[in-house]
Amino acid sequence: MKPSRIHDPLNSPTLIEGLHDLPYFRVLGSDQLRALAQQATRRSFASGEMLFIHGESSAGLWIVENGRVKIFRVSSEGREHILRIVGPGDSFNDIPALDGAPNAASSIALSNGSAWVLDSDVLLATIRANPDLAVSAIRMLTARTRELVEQLQELALHSVASRLARFLLDQRDSDTLAAPEVTRSTIALHLATTPESISRALRKLEHMGAIRYDRQTITIVNPDMLDAIATTGDPVCQE
Repeated sequence: MKPSRIHDPLNSPTLIEGLHDLPYFRVLGSDQLRALAQQATRRSFASGEMLFIHGESSAGLWIVENGRVKIFRVSSEGREHILRIVGPGDSFNDIPALDGAPNAASSIALSNGSAWVLDSDVLLATIRANPDLAVSAIRMLTARTRELVEQLQELALHSVASRLARFLLDQRDSDTLAAPEVTRSTIALHLATTPESISRALRKLEHMGAIRYDRQTITIVNPDMLDAIATTGDPVCQE
């Protein structure tokens, strides 16, 4: 499924800068980045719009220009789990773009926005012509693999409060995760729990003195304590 609004490829200075900021493409020169940008397609999307679906043919490499997108999978029982939330400057759908296999997950817009899309064939041709780019792609994929392993470890070994503590620390450093579109329900789906469990965990963290929580705003007041809970867990936080 493709977004309904598609713009002609543009040689966009903004896109060239965005490509250079991605770990993939930092090894490319300005002429190579310009040539790559000319082959990209800019697509706008509306909040709630499905961008692509798990199992369909590869939708290519997406680079967010503005807005927020969630990457997710749905189990056979209909339970959703959010794998990543991405925002301006982030890339996603990397693995299908590189191996040409079907999309490994689905994606839906959390807000109005736009993204640049590089077709798999374009990306692979550029990699074949630039061995240093191949090394960069390998490093990016290994970093994403480590992130997924850490997610699995957190889900298996850490309480909801511990996982939430890590999310809040990440949110402090990420404009994407701190966006208003990232609601309590969205956080719950990302942490494989329920909004009610998130509320209980917030109250626990507040009781311990790690945060202040007034239902509208979460303020970190003791980042060291929050980091300790996120890293090692705390018996008080176990559910």
